[in-house]
Amino acid sequence: MNRNIKKVAVLGSGVMGSAIACHFANIGLEVLLLDMVPRELTDKDKAKGLTLEDPAVRNSIVNHHFTNALKSKPSPIYKMEFAKRVTTGNFDDDFEKIKDFDWIIEVVVERLDIKHIILDKVDKYRTPGTLITSNTSGIPIHMMLEGKSDDFQAYFCGTHFFNPPRYLRLLEIIPTAKTKPEIVDFFMHYGARFLGKKTVLCKDTPAFIANRVGVYSIMSLFHTVEEMGLTVSEVDKLTGPILGRPKSATFRTCDVVGLDTLVHVANGVRENCPNDEEKESFQLANYVNKLVENNWLGSKTGQGFYKKEVVDGKKAILALNLKTMEYEAQPKANFPVFALTKTIDNLAERTKVLYYAKDRAGEFYQKSFNGIFAYVSNRIPEITDDLYKIDDAMRAGFGWELGPFESWDAVGLEKSLALVKAAGKKVAPWVDEMIANGFTSFYKIENGLKKYYDLKTKAYQAIPGTEDLLFIDNLRDGKTVWKNNDCHLIDLGDGILNLEFHTKMNTIGGGVLQGINKGIDLAETAYKGLVISNTGQNFSAGANVGLIFMMAVEQEYDELNFAIKQFQDTMMRIRYSACPVIVAPHNMALGGGCEMSMHADKVVAHSELYMGLVEFGVGLIPGGGGSKEFAKRISDNLIEGDVRINRFRDAFLTIGQAKVSTSAYEAFDLGYLRHGIDEVVMDRDYQLTRAKEACLGLYNGGYSQPAKAKNIKVLGQEALGIVYVGADSMEHGKYISEHDKYISEKLGFVIAGGDLSEVTEVDEQYLLDLERKAFLDLCTKKKTLERIQSIVTKGKVLRN
Repeated sequence: MNRNIKKVAVLGSGVMGSAIACHFANIGLEVLLLDMVPRELTDKDKAKGLTLEDPAVRNSIVNHHFTNALKSKPSPIYKMEFAKRVTTGNFDDDFEKIKDFDWIIEVVVERLDIKHIILDKVDKYRTPGTLITSNTSGIPIHMMLEGKSDDFQAYFCGTHFFNPPRYLRLLEIIPTAKTKPEIVDFFMHYGARFLGKKTVLCKDTPAFIANRVGVYSIMSLFHTVEEMGLTVSEVDKLTGPILGRPKSATFRTCDVVGLDTLVHVANGVRENCPNDEEKESFQLANYVNKLVENNWLGSKTGQGFYKKEVVDGKKAILALNLKTMEYEAQPKANFPVFALTKTIDNLAERTKVLYYAKDRAGEFYQKSFNGIFAYVSNRIPEITDDLYKIDDAMRAGFGWELGPFESWDAVGLEKSLALVKAAGKKVAPWVDEMIANGFTSFYKIENGLKKYYDLKTKAYQAIPGTEDLLFIDNLRDGKTVWKNNDCHLIDLGDGILNLEFHTKMNTIGGGVLQGINKGIDLAETAYKGLVISNTGQNFSAGANVGLIFMMAVEQEYDELNFAIKQFQDTMMRIRYSACPVIVAPHNMALGGGCEMSMHADKVVAHSELYMGLVEFGVGLIPGGGGSKEFAKRISDNLIEGDVRINRFRDAFLTIGQAKVSTSAYEAFDLGYLRHGIDEVVMDRDYQLTRAKEACLGLYNGGYSQPAKAKNIKVLGQEALGIVYVGADSMEHGKYISEHDKYISEKLGFVIAGGDLSEVTEVDEQYLLDLERKAFLDLCTKKKTLERIQSIVTKGKVLRN
């Protein structure tokens, strides 16, 4: 369907409305954000002599909400400059303006009567054929159609953005029987490709998909915790990263979301789903009732399952004792099975070990999983006809790395089914029928395509919308052409290879460097190009500082020099290979991960990119070509009339202050990404496909090996003077330590090109040698080793 969205009107500026407005601004749209006119003046308004007719007063509610949104952390906006794309107004003076907008999204309070008032007004002023959606977390969508025109009903459906909409990928699309099918298809495509969402098509049932399943999981867990006598800290240890779920796990997540919100959804399901076989699980556990009675709702009230207090003069986070309802320090949770899973990186394998464990943890996991397995089987076809939609919703909305059906596959469908039934859980008949027909898993990988069991056809079918997308997980087993312990080289087809590395935190060591060089060797001789991307939570935390620390402590300086040179040479190999090399980073790309990206022919970045050269924090300077690259980019970007020293100062401060971008767009401003060369994609699922396209495009465009740069203009003493004076004054003012000053001078020396008497042209190897020498020198300093040790052992930056 050929439909362009250029302008979006957001009606309602509360927490959700303002955040949605910001996200539309993030992708470049013009946004109109409207809210109510205040009914009375504030004391400040009266003091200023304002009246209810003054524009500043009439727009005060929307402006207050929007300003607060922009101040919130984490930020809803990619760059503050993008906020200028949002115009604010009010329902009384500006509603008619919606006639010029392509998509009108209502985000007012969760009350049907108020939504009707706003939507009736939308029906009056909108231009026929424009899109209308109501953002709601549970109000039945069809109930909003009453009294609306036929054209309104044809272009209307429900949308459920998860909060915060910039960061949580789930967007549930809920059509009515009157919604045009092509409009539904448009929202599904637009939400994914342009808004970067995992769009999930839902039926118009209470709580839709994610909240229906997710809140059941939490509410049933509350009862399990009470039954087993587990503590808050034990449960959060059991249901956090070890299970492939967010660090906030269960109870901390409840505090962040707000217990009142959770209870509201749970009560809604219990009251509106009379045929739900687990209806009683939505009854509140005793301790949850007490929390609600005490108004201990979580972060919004200052206490919930956790509470911050000062203990012995130090800030401490205390956990609620669910039996005494008192807050106390809880010992570190530990279970025997944790020792078995410590070395298991594969989540599916780890989940299986956890589920079948013979300790209390295993008992907890079986109770939890058995309930969720049975529950999701019975939600088909009630809330969706397709099981993959439940997994998509839980991964994108609740941050589960494995959805319920994927987890069921991980523990073994046939073996676990007996345990589920033995626990008294009723599984839907279609599961037994599926197994009887020879289908022993919900998913399978076939020819690089992930397929799911489809209840309608009783056969495996490709997940719609994924047929033309590339996913490393689907290709790894059948398309790997080379591997070592740290990485895989995977054939993406059409002559393009992908290097995936999968070390702890995706740090870069010898194995990854070997993989890069092997990938370029193969791409130069038997393929067309190389993409570097991976499926880790973060692209890369940088070089393996633990290894650097060990060599430095042992004073193995020759080996350390060799390791740094190998890193530098590999980055230069990326830059000057005879084949195109594309790097596709996402989330954190720090230190060496940033340097790798900076040396690529092109970066295809995901919009959520936290990129930076952060070596200063461990007492070092970028040593894998990052310092050299900034000197080169200063030279490359100089234009007639530039104040050279300003360019130098900006680059120096970016590294010296270890600046990290808060989005891919900010990475351009910081100089990590290049305008006109690098690009940003919103859809994480599309990133690898686009990176391959870009690589193939460079090859087909007649790619030739670049000539090495020999004319890099460095400023020498002209810049060094600024560095030394600035560092000296900062130390005297006690803004930096003596060691900070020393590192600053080393960094400045490299970027300035050394102690040269005038502006001089040098080549890259000259700068790399300066960089490596400075890096090695810093590795001999006690204070640098103390900083590295703090990061390696405590994960904390030390300022000494």
